[in-house]
Amino acid sequence: MSFMPAIVGPVAINSVGGGVINFGDSFYISPKSASKTSAGSGAFNTGNFIISNNGLSATNTIDPDINDQDIVANN
Repeated sequence: MSFMPAIVGPVAINSVGGGVINFGDSFYISPKSASKTSAGSGAFNTGNFIISNNGLSATNTIDPDINDQDIVANN
């Protein structure tokens, strides 16, 4: 049994909201964007009736390292 590699022409993808798009054979798939979000206690709660009792909330946004996730190649 032999497998033929996929030949894909030019493709323009404007936006992908979470997920991976793969055409044909792939050896290594890596993200091409990275982001960081800081939020306080109870900030991302979802639902109809939420009661969030936070006495004292402090979010540490200090980031001592320079790069968290380097995005290299295929820019």
